[in-house]
Amino acid sequence: MAYLSEEDLKLIGFKAVGRNVKVSDKAAIYAPELIEIGDNSRIDDFCIISGKVSIGRHVHIAPHCLVAGGELGITMGDFSGLAYFVQVFSQSDDYSGKTMTNPTVPKEYKNEYKAAVHLGRHVIIGAGSVIFPGVTVAEGCSVGALALVNKSTEAWGIYLGNPARRLRDRSRDLLKFEEKMQEENNDSI
Repeated sequence: MAYLSEEDLKLIGFKAVGRNVKVSDKAAIYAPELIEIGDNSRIDDFCIISGKVSIGRHVHIAPHCLVAGGELGITMGDFSGLAYFVQVFSQSDDYSGKTMTNPTVPKEYKNEYKAAVHLGRHVIIGAGSVIFPGVTVAEGCSVGALALVNKSTEAWGIYLGNPARRLRDRSRDLLKFEEKMQEENNDSI
């Protein structure tokens, strides 16, 4: 995997780019002027990042992910991550048939649902999962592979299924590692 150089990242025209950011040269970036990427974050091959997107520090977006921020945006908190083939949407067409769909149709003939999405600190989303518009995945949540998250979650839970449901609490031990990492690297988050 080849990453874009610092110079290449500047030329793309992101709204903001932190230190030690890695973006694959095979990622597709749309509306970069609306995208912010925090320190030590990485976007891998074949990802599509579009619209208003704010990526925190130490965030990883694995290959083949779609982060479609649209107008209202997607925010990814520090230490969050998306496994392979995750899709996050902040807007969606009305599929009921009461209106038309797709981006080629003028908006007066459509009924798009638009709502911001927030992934909290230390959130991990499992491979192939889908996050719907308006969802907040609360701090510390883990979402299992192939889950459909159509409702907001409660902090520090493990969620699975279609639709996603809370299985149990998630350990907070990882917070000790965050603290140690910050101390060792003189890194304040």
